[in-house]
Parts: sequence; structure tokens; C-alpha cells
Amino acid sequence: MRITFLTPADNLTGGNRVVAIYAQQLLARGHEVLVVSCAPDRLSLRQKMRAVLERNWQRLHNDGVAQAGHIELSGVPHKTLDRPRAIAAGDVPDADIIVATWWETALWMHGMPASKGRKVHLIQGYEVWLAPQAAAPVNAALRLPNLKIAISSDLKNTIEEQLGEIDISVVPNAVDLTQFNAPSRAKQGHPTVGFLYAHAAIKGADICARACELARAQIPQLKVVAFGADQPCSDIPLPDDAEFFYRPEQSELKNIYAACDAWLFGSRLDSFGLPILEAMACRTPVIAVPIGAATDLLGDGTGVLVAKESPEEMAAAIVALCSKTPDDWQRLSDRAYRKAHGYSWEDASTRLLDILAQDRVCSSDTTDPSIPTKIAPDDR
Repeated sequence: MRITFLTPADNLTGGNRVVAIYAQQLLARGHEVLVVSCAPDRLSLRQKMRAVLERNWQRLHNDGVAQAGHIELSGVPHKTLDRPRAIAAGDVPDADIIVATWWETALWMHGMPASKGRKVHLIQGYEVWLAPQAAAPVNAALRLPNLKIAISSDLKNTIEEQLGEIDISVVPNAVDLTQFNAPSRAKQGHPTVGFLYAHAAIKGADICARACELARAQIPQLKVVAFGADQPCSDIPLPDDAEFFYRPEQSELKNIYAACDAWLFGSRLDSFGLPILEAMACRTPVIAVPIGAATDLLGDGTGVLVAKESPEEMAAAIVALCSKTPDDWQRLSDRAYRKAHGYSWEDASTRLLDILAQDRVCSSDTTDPSIPTKIAPDDR
């Protein structure tokens, strides 16, 4: 089959990692694949002023310059538009399947002729969290008549609680078991925890950082590591003496995960939470809030679930996990590894292709043409 993916940008987000992996998997199975991405947005005046105040010269230097994201790094066929604008029919080839991966791309895809392929919406988030004005167009995009596939049952349920049943299939994300793997190991010499750092409030880096600081009241020698695509800033400071890896090479991520006794996941909103699986695949137990796939992955005792927005409860879980006997920690580590390695991207790709092969009639409502199909870059 000829398959086109539409993405709003190429970056290092988990959503783009998913698209890149699916593209690689489909290419390996003999399909013809192209990923089409928008050009990077330019910084607004407000964003530029904030960058100056924070002395974030790197952000100013990168303004409007395409940075290599997961799509580009994966080596799959990739086309980036020459300037920030909507993806149009003329930007994509005729195909058998066209896949939107973001609410805006679903709206753009809706207006394309049938020759561009059967329309599929790979739903990777309920993007109403963007801004108050985003709710109407996001919901309109989700009601469009196309084949809908969500990346977790939690995401499907969240959307259908708001919009009613709209016939969403579920294909859970997996993890690259060749990239994320680690040999069996004992607990670290010094108790060590890690988390993903990001400026976006929904990622909960502040919750994880605060939990680490609280845990140090009982474990003064606790070591903290973090990585991310954002440089640490004063608004969301890292704990003292934290070791931070800025945009680490993909090949180094497994070493960061494997250097920890526990991985923290404190997102306020997440449709899946790939770092949970990545850490588990590297034999690192996870302490997480019940967001995205966390409940499905950890609810059976494979990891530790804590209350949302509670750095105190997360800190208590850090102390408890780091205080486990070597044998108890080893059992939890092995259990996490088995769970993550029990389902692969090959399995996910097979499920995806099975759904794409189904001859299903789409009955969702069409969008109101008066609804805006783009929001300001500041609101993303």
C-alpha cells in the first residue's frame, strides 16, 4: 500500500516517535511510506521577549530553523513544507491511505480528494488542553467521518465520555525493544531516580522535581537524573546537583534509564506516556500517576501508582522503592522488563494493518466549516 502520514512538525515528542516507528515498520513490510510535516513556527514577540529575559539564546538562534526530530532521525522518506502553513492536497501524493496524527492535520485531510487515500485519524491525544478556544475545532476534528485509531483505551474512553461513542479502535503503543533494553542488574550503589524534563506544565516536571526534594529529607544521598529537549529554566528548576542531559543521543537513552532505581512519571495530561514503557524495557521500575497507559501498565503491581498532583505521595513511593531489599527490587525490575518486552512494535503494526484492511463505514458528523482550523502558535 501507499501510505502518507501528516504531522504538524518534526520534533522530539513521543507522538512523532510513534509516527517514525510506524513508518519504519511499514516500510520494512514492503509498503510505500511518506511523512509530510509542516515547517516550524516562528516565535511570537512574547516568546522572543521571554527567551531574552531567560537568556535562552539557543531558542532565539533556532527560531524558524528546522531541528532534526524523530522523523528525520529515523531516515524514513520525509517532506517538510517550505514555510509555516496548512498541508494542502498539492503537498501530498496520491495514495491508498492517508493518516492524520494531530487534530489540525485531520481537518486539513478532510478537505483532500479521495485520490489522496482512505482517511485515517491516528489519535494521539485529546488536544482540548491546548487552550479554551481549541475545544471546538478539536471536537470537530474528532467527529469527522474517517477511520479513528487511539493509542490507549484511556484516551478512547476520555474522548467518548465527552463526545459519545464515535467508533474508535485502539492500538496501544509499544517500545523499540532493540533501542530500549538493558541486561539484568542490581540496585544502584547510590539510590537514583530519574524523570523527563520539559517546560510544558502538562508534563509535570515540577511535580517530579519537588518529589525528589521531599524524598531527600529521608534519603539525603538520593541522586537525581533527568533528560529533555528543553534547557532547565528558573520557572521549573531541577533539584540541586541533578545530572541533566540535554537532547541526548537516542542511543544514550537506555543508559540513562538503566542508571536509575526508579523512573518518575508525573504528567498532568498524557495520552500514553512512552517513557513509562521505555524505562520498564530497561528494567527500571516506574512510579507514575494514573494518566495515559500508566494504569494498564502498572495497575497490576508491575510498578507503583500514586495520586495525581501529589509530590508528597510520589516522594513516599520513592523512599519505599529505594528502601526495598535487593531481592525485592530485583523482582520488581524483572517484572517491569517482562511486561515491556511482552508486546512489540511488530505486534502493534500488525494490529494497525488489520484495522486498515477492514472495510468499515464511517458515520461521524462532518465539521462545521465556520470553525477555525488553526490556532495561534502560542496556544500549542
